[in-house]
Amino acid sequence: MCTHTPKCPSAASPDREAAKAVAAHPEQGWSLLCNALVVFDDTGELLPDGQIIAPHRPLATV
Repeated sequence: MCTHTPKCPSAASPDREAAKAVAAHPEQGWSLLCNALVVFDDTGELLPDGQIIAPHRPLATV
């Protein structure tokens, strides 16, 4: 799906969130990346195979 040079990381890569957005819907809170990953504003993710990655926001320090 990626036509960028250099190629974006695959959805299986640890740096998968670095792929370019091909569709953004900020009013709905999600974006589709060129590696077919859906990322949500709460930092959750939906992988192309349907696997869910729970939100992984950094913890606030006191």
